[in-house]
Amino acid sequence: MDNRIYDFLTSLKGKKVALIGIGRSNLPLIKLFASYGALVTACDRRSFDELGEYAQLAVDSGATLALGDDYLSNLDADIVLRTPGMKFYLDELVDMRNRGVVVTSEMELFFDLCPCKIIAVTGSDGKTTTTTIISEILKKSGRNVHLGGNIGKPLLPEIESINSDDIAVVELSSFQLISMRKSPDVAIVTNIEPNHLDIHKDMQEYVDSKKNVILHQNAFSKAVLNADNKLSDSFLDDVRGELRKFSRTNAVYNGCYYKNGEIIYSDFGAETKVMDASDIRIPGMHNVENFMTAICAVWGLVEVSDIVDVAKSFCGVAHRAEFVRELDGVKYYNDSIASSPTRTSSGTLSLYDEKILLICGGYDKNLDYTDLGDKICKKVKHLILLGATADKIETAVKNSNEFDSCGINIVRVNSMDEAVNKSRELAVLGDIVSMSPASASFDMYKDFEQRGNHFKQLVNELK
Repeated sequence: MDNRIYDFLTSLKGKKVALIGIGRSNLPLIKLFASYGALVTACDRRSFDELGEYAQLAVDSGATLALGDDYLSNLDADIVLRTPGMKFYLDELVDMRNRGVVVTSEMELFFDLCPCKIIAVTGSDGKTTTTTIISEILKKSGRNVHLGGNIGKPLLPEIESINSDDIAVVELSSFQLISMRKSPDVAIVTNIEPNHLDIHKDMQEYVDSKKNVILHQNAFSKAVLNADNKLSDSFLDDVRGELRKFSRTNAVYNGCYYKNGEIIYSDFGAETKVMDASDIRIPGMHNVENFMTAICAVWGLVEVSDIVDVAKSFCGVAHRAEFVRELDGVKYYNDSIASSPTRTSSGTLSLYDEKILLICGGYDKNLDYTDLGDKICKKVKHLILLGATADKIETAVKNSNEFDSCGINIVRVNSMDEAVNKSRELAVLGDIVSMSPASASFDMYKDFEQRGNHFKQLVNELK
């Protein structure tokens, strides 16, 4: 075990450590910290009954519980690990910092202690698929890879077993990045579009959070930016190390670009054809972009053949334009990951030549749906709306200049069950039905995965 890791973990003996949020991601941390003698408190606004099995598992793992509406009041702790979705400037957290309490996060500690190279991906759209592709290419090349972060698994509980010649590949959200003061060896910004404005103070705070992924790099690091995205490309002035760009529209001097159906890598002008875009098994130009992003990240660490092999075999990540079933000549797709208008527009609505049936709507993150309205008019024949954003989406569609001539049919429903049944009623032979909400899930589900799994269950139960 690396000396820094050992020194930190042994220093926890007798320290009062509070973990905010009780769920599957924090349970391994409770066990780790308690095993080194820390006095762990697990905190959550929910009651014992509302937490279900997680509350008892937290106790069994060695924690005492602080629950209910006042769970952060007068919290007695030396170290507090906030959950990523919690506002960084929450009054209780500000008060703790003012009192000298160490307020950090699982990912910040991981970055401080990790002994191996870290490749990190952030962005508004595409980061999970890109992170997974990078991981798959590195594993194909024979590297020992630790995949986690916002992609679903905390990495700090694995810190004891990580070696210096491994590679950590992490997905980072703006909530994780807002307080980060250390950047990865390779930092990737897939794109930046308005998102999470229900949590961030404003768009500038959201952009500044993303920028933290590159701000603390050194001269020996690498930054990968999207040349086609204005906000991602604007970070180039803050890059301190090696800069690589990717573009689907123009050639780049250092990085990866798409031209005439080919993916080309340019290393200071020395060009290599990596593969044909048709080699990529998962459909859509946004996935061509995801692969170009990954190529920039791993170039020099793997063989070109490793990249091509993964492109030909990688089937995609669950809940991302995921094929569910074909019934009576109608294909159903689960795109629950699409929690923003840009995600639905650049993803589902760019994949199919014919007009589709779209199930859309969910929790309102205070986003603008104007541009999505135009795209829906062009690409959708039956629009099935539900959730808190249904009014916004319908207004955007009806205000579109394309609305009067597009002939779209708009239907309102109250639940996913109704949405699936209505799509079955409206679809005819050869149709495509996609659940791509362009909204978060929190008005009806705990996360996009639960929403997607419910949709898949309902589709598979259709007779």
